[in-house]
Amino acid sequence: MQDQYFAHPMEEVRPFSFNEDVARVFDDMVTRSIPFYHEIHRIILDLLTCYAQNGDVVYDLGCSTGTTIVLMDQHLRDLNVKFVGLDLSPYMVKKATEKIWQHHITRAKIMQENVLEYNLEKSGVVIMNYTLQFIGPDKRQELLNKIYQSLRPGGILIMTEKILPETPEFRPMVSELYDSFKRRNGYSELEISQKRQALEKVLIPYTPTEHYDLLKRSGFLRKEMLFRWFNFACFLAQKN
Repeated sequence: MQDQYFAHPMEEVRPFSFNEDVARVFDDMVTRSIPFYHEIHRIILDLLTCYAQNGDVVYDLGCSTGTTIVLMDQHLRDLNVKFVGLDLSPYMVKKATEKIWQHHITRAKIMQENVLEYNLEKSGVVIMNYTLQFIGPDKRQELLNKIYQSLRPGGILIMTEKILPETPEFRPMVSELYDSFKRRNGYSELEISQKRQALEKVLIPYTPTEHYDLLKRSGFLRKEMLFRWFNFACFLAQKN
C-alpha cells in the first residue's frame, strides 16, 4: 500500500511507532524515504557472498516486514544457513511471517523479541538495518557488545544507519538535501514536517565517529564505512 500515513493534518503528532498502520505501508515508506534502499540490500548480498559459511546462523535484528530475509534466502539458496528475524513490533512480525510463508521459506524463524533481552546464539552474520538508531543511546553499547560476543571468529556485523554529519555547520544543509530527496519521491511538505516531528527524540542518529567508537569498544578492530549518502551510511565490522 502507498504510504500516506502523514498525508493529513494531525491534531497531535505522536511519537513515531511501528504500529499496525505503519506496518501496512512500511515497504512503500522505506522505499521512498530511505536513499538507495535497494542498493543497500545489494551490498548486504555481496557481503554475504564473501563471508557467510555453511552452518551459519544469520540474524536480522529489527527485521521489520522480512524483506531482507527473503532476499538473503534467495541469494544463499546453495548454502546451509538458518535465518532468524527479531522485531519488537507484533505488526511487523505478522507482516514478516506472512512474507516468509508467501515465499515458501522454511529455514527462517521470525520472532517478536526485544533485541536487548534476547540471547543470541553463535552466529556468522548479524544485520541491523536502521535499527540501532531506535535503541536508547544508553543501551547501544550493551547491544553491540552482545552481538560481538555472539559472532564466530571471522563473523560480521552489517549495520546501516541514519547518521549525523561530523561538522555541525553542515547539518542543516544535509537535512535540507534529505528533505529534497523525499519531495522527489512524492512526499508533501506536510508529510515531511509531521514525520520529522514524530521521529524527534525517537530516532537519535550518531556521527560516524560515534559509531566507530561503539564498535571499537565492543571489540571490533576491523570496521569500515562501505557506503554513504549524505546522512545515511552502511558499516561493516568483523570479529577477529
